[in-house]
Amino acid sequence: MNHDQVKLPKGFILTGVVAGIARKKGKRDVGMIYTPQPCVAAAMFTTNQVKAAPVLLSQRHIAKGLVQAVVVNSGNANACTGKAGINTAWESAKMVAAGLQVKPEQVIVASTGVIGVPLPFAKLKNGILQAIEKIKLPSAIRHPLTDFSQSIMTTDTVPKIVSVNVNIGGTKAVITGVAKGSGMIHPNMATMLVFIMTDAAVEKDFLHKALKDSVEPTFNMLTVDGDTSTNDMVMVLASGQAGNKMVTGKSRESKIFSQKLLQVCRELTIMIARDGEGATKLVEVEVSGARDFAAAKQVAMSIAKSSLVKTAIFGNDPNWGRIIAAVGYSGENINPERVDITLVSGARKIQMCRNGIDPGFSEAQAKQLLHNKELKLLINLKQGSASATVYTCDFTHGYIDINASYRT
Repeated sequence: MNHDQVKLPKGFILTGVVAGIARKKGKRDVGMIYTPQPCVAAAMFTTNQVKAAPVLLSQRHIAKGLVQAVVVNSGNANACTGKAGINTAWESAKMVAAGLQVKPEQVIVASTGVIGVPLPFAKLKNGILQAIEKIKLPSAIRHPLTDFSQSIMTTDTVPKIVSVNVNIGGTKAVITGVAKGSGMIHPNMATMLVFIMTDAAVEKDFLHKALKDSVEPTFNMLTVDGDTSTNDMVMVLASGQAGNKMVTGKSRESKIFSQKLLQVCRELTIMIARDGEGATKLVEVEVSGARDFAAAKQVAMSIAKSSLVKTAIFGNDPNWGRIIAAVGYSGENINPERVDITLVSGARKIQMCRNGIDPGFSEAQAKQLLHNKELKLLINLKQGSASATVYTCDFTHGYIDINASYRT
């Protein structure tokens, strides 16, 4: 991570500490975000009916619209832990509030890790106390974004941090996002933990709309393994410390802010897909020629989450039959005799299917192309003008190894 390429927006103090919750010894596993002044906030949460205790608590807190602190742990999801889990989440919010002198209702709590195992509160308490001590001495935190990012990682292999500059009416502001996500990734919403911070002044209702509009074409168009987690959330906090004129839905700057927020979300989405558990290749599945966006997304997602397609890509096998089969069982009404499938990597492309049949492409060349680390599958249904792109990765032996031993 090049620390010069990411910026911490004004009004935010971050840290990450070692509490001993994660299985890996010495791993940072409790992270904290603090803002001296309450932030305008918006968030979206998992749609899984089985929701972790921190999700249930944070949904109530975010509804009030102002946030001043976030505490997150990795190594334990605090999900399916009953009343004890709810109590742990609430007690951690109260502890953060007392230590930082903020309201408990303005503390967001998040967890990620193993489901169904009680979160060891003594270890969490130790981590919270350490984090509060560091937050109060921010000069001692050398690389706060990296420390925080590492604290929320589970099976991730790299930190995921994106910063962009945004000019709002002549005032310079920053939008920075930190994400974790590698496995158990599938919409809706959002299949990971994402914390986006900006020092721009943004009106609450517009911030929520901008976040929702950014999530649909990015995090909701991402799948690693087709499993929607119990703990996922994406949150954006606006400190207003840049000093710009308030961005509202009616202001001219709203479009500029929305575009930059979308950019951060898209770059984080691609980072998560590229770092899928055991993944060796980033894959974009683009479906065009659909009747509407919903149909295009349905077909693209069907392909992107197909185990047979994903293993073929890992094995460098140009087996387009698996792709058209996934189109056919997607649930959308398509005409197989009109479907085109093209493999793309960089400037090279090979059409593997034309109007539902093999056009006589070179398997050897396609196999060679599949060795590349970034691939696109273009599927044209020839039924309309709508399109959609889903981000995914290949399935490897590594995915099985990671998930077969996740608890043990």
